[in-house]
Amino acid sequence: MLYLHDVWVNWFEGEENGCNVCPYHEWRKDDGMMLLDQVPVLLLRKNAMDVFEQTLCELPEELLKKVESKAFIRKGSKREMMEYCFVASDGDRTMAIDTKGYRVPVKKSRIMPQHELVVREMADCHPAETVYFPEMAPKSYSLAEPAPSWMAGLTRKERQLKQLLLLAVDQLIESDHEPALKYWLTEWQPSQYEMIRSMDWDTAAAMFSQTVVVGWSKAHEQLCAQMIKGRPFFEKMYEREMSIAT
Repeated sequence: MLYLHDVWVNWFEGEENGCNVCPYHEWRKDDGMMLLDQVPVLLLRKNAMDVFEQTLCELPEELLKKVESKAFIRKGSKREMMEYCFVASDGDRTMAIDTKGYRVPVKKSRIMPQHELVVREMADCHPAETVYFPEMAPKSYSLAEPAPSWMAGLTRKERQLKQLLLLAVDQLIESDHEPALKYWLTEWQPSQYEMIRSMDWDTAAAMFSQTVVVGWSKAHEQLCAQMIKGRPFFEKMYEREMSIAT
């Protein structure tokens, strides 16, 4: 078994898509990082890493047995065992996993660049583990569950704001309130005012959802700020992100 020692992790809990598991350069001081005293390393095939990057599915029994009780964190002068915690890598992508005692990758983290380099060197010298993972079913994405490609190239702040905007648009569409939908769609696409007035519900909803997912701009940010007004939970999230430099 291969191991890393003194590894900083920054857990993102319940994140299905790896694009939301922030790389080291996007970690924030208030994230609550943790130092792993020891953690086993599993070198896996590309399809296995796809599972960690794209799902929260149940992990194979043979994988869990390989890493069971082999990771530790240090609390003061004592070492505390972690039931199923490990670092997985295909030589290109690397991710730390903690199942919190369950059989799914509940918590995910990237690791620091110097440890990623060590893992890549391990992958150059050791063969990948032959662990069987069931074939993944094709995934469908929505405004509530954005596709990773919609977040490509964005900073952590921009991803957070875009997810907030997409949630607001999704809730608007789910409300089934046509005047509100057409009002906000016109705010988003003012040059299409006349066409939007004559649209039916399905066409307007499709236009909004298909155009708002493309890229990120000042117009997206402005629409987000307008649409979340009066929603305390959304406003708190928006204010937090806006207080942080990109």
